[in-house]
Amino acid sequence: MKTRVAIKRDTLGKDAVAGLVLGVESVPDGLAAGLLAGVSPLAGLYAYLFGTVGGSLFTGSAFMAVQATGAMAIVIADVPAVHSASDQARALFTLSVLTGVVMLAAGFLRLGHVLRFVSNAVMTGFISAVGVNIILGQLANLTGYKAEGANRVVRALNTLIHPHELHLQSLAAGLVTIALILLLERTRLGPLGLVLAVIITSAGVALLGWSSIAIVGDLSAIPRALPIPVAPVLRLVPPLIVPALSLAFVGLIQGAAISAAFPNPDGSYPDASRDFIGQGAANVIAGIFRGMPVGGSMSATSLNKAAGARSRLALVIAGVVMAVVILAFAGLVGHIAMPALAGLLILVGFRTIKPGDLASVWKTGLVQKTILVVTFTLTMLIPLQYAVLAGVGLSMVLHVVRQSNRVTIKRQVPGPDGNLTETDPPAEVPAGEVVVLQPYGSLFFAAAAAFESQLPAVASASGNSVVIVRLRGRTDLGTTFMQVLCRYGTALTDAGSKLVLVSASEQIHDELRAAGVTDVIGPQDIYAGDERVGATFQRAYADGTAWIQANQRRTGTGTPGDTGPA
Repeated sequence: MKTRVAIKRDTLGKDAVAGLVLGVESVPDGLAAGLLAGVSPLAGLYAYLFGTVGGSLFTGSAFMAVQATGAMAIVIADVPAVHSASDQARALFTLSVLTGVVMLAAGFLRLGHVLRFVSNAVMTGFISAVGVNIILGQLANLTGYKAEGANRVVRALNTLIHPHELHLQSLAAGLVTIALILLLERTRLGPLGLVLAVIITSAGVALLGWSSIAIVGDLSAIPRALPIPVAPVLRLVPPLIVPALSLAFVGLIQGAAISAAFPNPDGSYPDASRDFIGQGAANVIAGIFRGMPVGGSMSATSLNKAAGARSRLALVIAGVVMAVVILAFAGLVGHIAMPALAGLLILVGFRTIKPGDLASVWKTGLVQKTILVVTFTLTMLIPLQYAVLAGVGLSMVLHVVRQSNRVTIKRQVPGPDGNLTETDPPAEVPAGEVVVLQPYGSLFFAAAAAFESQLPAVASASGNSVVIVRLRGRTDLGTTFMQVLCRYGTALTDAGSKLVLVSASEQIHDELRAAGVTDVIGPQDIYAGDERVGATFQRAYADGTAWIQANQRRTGTGTPGDTGPA
């Protein structure tokens, strides 16, 4: 499913500029991503390079930059199967490939619609906590003090209560980097100000002779060559399955947001499932070439578009620029000061937290507040690989709860002109009337109890009536709802009335028979729908009226009861 990268003369210039800007900016960003994940900065740099190029070839989006994101890096930082492995690097590359396989499966199975079940409250809480985690996770590199503690919150508190342990030169370098980024971004340099700020700080550290400040080269030698491909290690797969699922979910969520926000040059919006495939392919390629897991990056995509990209060629050029930097300037890259990268990441963390989004969710009600707080708290206190899956489960439960609470029943009364008037159903089934009930909302298992609670009660005076439940448009009812129908039908029969179902499809009719509902209601009182809207209902209503009148004549109870509104 490869996408053709076309070179067009009228857009080549703008794509080249955008590719240059994104490629240069991605070098310190990639190193910082590896640092944030607690792995070799080279793994982040290679992920940026091969993820960007691989994504450009396979995604449906022309502008999506597939790179290592802050959220995914924080998840990786919490994966013991990587950090405690005897060969940490191979475990990381295996995780990248496995994440790619999960994403590919999601894309080929067309699971893009599944992401709709993740509520905004869950994602806002998760992303905000990720931003805080990014900040707290870089305090050690910023201050030069390696605090101890069970999690980032405890380590941050440990740092605050030990100010005398801070390395002042490291702290100064990090704070200067943040100040320079904020200053230079306001100039004509724009996003390139970030790169220049890191270079200036690192150069200043070298000129001042602050040799006690950690540099990238202390963590890993920067080879002046591109990486040699490696194969994943299959024996490492079992403990990496849960992290891979979590990483795939985070990457796909972020990618889906990009698909919805950035239309292609022809004005069409990318298919989310196709973008899943592109991100999956990018992960497999990044993993084979020694990179960490990647996903759709909103910040890099925004930069690519803002820099003037007109086609996916800009992403290919960005990859070429990164490769040139690695080959030509590897020695200089190794002298980048770690506090400078930490300052960059802390600024990224602050910008990840969106106060407006938090305020919007907070104003939408108690349930949304609770979901937000629970997700935020879990993400702060437990490993992110589990917090992500807990957020998914929370979203699913929230969806079921919402659907079960949205069931309403209306009574429909035919008028002389044939039009229907909707009113609230009566509290009890009246005697000698046809009562038509139209349910709205889900009728599946969790909602069945809500539906049953809204049905008119069957009393001793509810004889000789017909209750019609309209089911047009329903394709599956579930056994829980079937049990409700059995109980209600039995109660009506015991009172001398009956239950009628209208517009039941052939599938529903088979389900009713299998669940034993037809033994209670009777096949003759289950009306199959057809393409004529309302025709089946009118026939059932007329039959119900005739049934009531026949009973009244047979029992000699006099004038038939009014079958209009109660």
